[in-house]
Amino acid sequence: MNKTQKALVALLSALLLFFGFVIIRVGVAKPTSTVKLNKIPAGEYDPAVWGQYYPLQYASFKKNAEMAPSPGGFGGSAKVQNSERQPEILTNFKGMPFSIDYTEDRGHIYSLEDLRETKRINAKSPGACITCKTPYLEKFYQEAGWGYAKTPLAELLAKTPNHGSISCANCHDPATMNLRVINPAFIEAQQRRGIDVSKATREEMRSYVCAQCHVEYYFEPGTTKVVFPWDKGLKPDQMYEYYAEKPSNFIQDWQHPDSKAAMLKAQHPDFETWSTGVHGKAGVSCADCHMPYMRQDGQKYTSHWVTSPLKHLDASCSTCHDQGTAWLKEQVQTIQNHSWQLQHSAGLAVAKAHEAIKKAGEVPNVDQAELAKARELVRKAQWYWDFVAAENSMGFHNPDQVLNTCGQAIEMSYKAIEAANKAAGVGIL
Repeated sequence: MNKTQKALVALLSALLLFFGFVIIRVGVAKPTSTVKLNKIPAGEYDPAVWGQYYPLQYASFKKNAEMAPSPGGFGGSAKVQNSERQPEILTNFKGMPFSIDYTEDRGHIYSLEDLRETKRINAKSPGACITCKTPYLEKFYQEAGWGYAKTPLAELLAKTPNHGSISCANCHDPATMNLRVINPAFIEAQQRRGIDVSKATREEMRSYVCAQCHVEYYFEPGTTKVVFPWDKGLKPDQMYEYYAEKPSNFIQDWQHPDSKAAMLKAQHPDFETWSTGVHGKAGVSCADCHMPYMRQDGQKYTSHWVTSPLKHLDASCSTCHDQGTAWLKEQVQTIQNHSWQLQHSAGLAVAKAHEAIKKAGEVPNVDQAELAKARELVRKAQWYWDFVAAENSMGFHNPDQVLNTCGQAIEMSYKAIEAANKAAGVGIL
């Protein structure tokens, strides 16, 4: 046997040993278990019942009960008043309920409890307020269509058990476990944009289930139907243009008692902000970051602990980014710190504009045309500021847009002050 033949024999022997080892390992290794599909009865909204069949998902879901500050320093799930850190809120939302009670959002498990306890509702509050708080929305809409939105909120709350906070049935079909959307406002808004939600891919649904609630909306005058203002687009300027046309005669959320401006209140435009950001454009879904895949005992499952990706960087960010968790956390914190600084400055500038317009309005023979201009400017400035302040990522979902939006809010605020000074004929501020 020559040297070449000996080398071939040695190589073949090594290959046989290697593949033999692999075959043995595969043969004796415990196979990865799969989740058995279990049909849940239609109309079953108690997550504990679902949890009997999907224990890993349910165990992670229950972690939403934890209350703690965000590891990034902004947001979090502890129930604290935002005005403690942002006193400008008391000025900018003066005359409406958010100046009285504006806490950080807690986990989905608390959605009903927080709705019942908030000082922002009263005996006259409409049923529309329950839209994004419970899977019982499906039942209410099936029974009354949009009529549920005009039903007194207290009546719907009385029909909703304590287990009825946001849970499994908000996002999953009980028979197939496929992702679904139950909020008719989202379905209708997408239809107006030419998008058929029923034809969405699974990856799209991993964002749509969040988008049915983490969005800007308003109540249609007369019907109190929930409407998403997306007809012209998802950016703050496009939505402001939509509101400027007074859809269904919707003019304002309230009139500011100092500036007398017709104001708008932004409502957590998370989906809109993410959609035009780098992750949204790249097809990274909400669930990829906030509900990443996990493994336990050989089983892969989706975490239902809806929380900051900073709490599980390895499972969320590191699946795409290989720079290490320390680097990733630093990037997030840098973006959020810069966004906070500009957002806070914008909020303070808006507050100054309200003050200037109030003082100008008290001047005899004030120029009403210039005063009206100042009011329009502060309305727009506050919308831009609030579009960022009400959003939950502190800039991370779309850093470029957020910084630009805050910059415009500051510019418009000082233009409002300038118009107020001109209206008064003297320097007010």
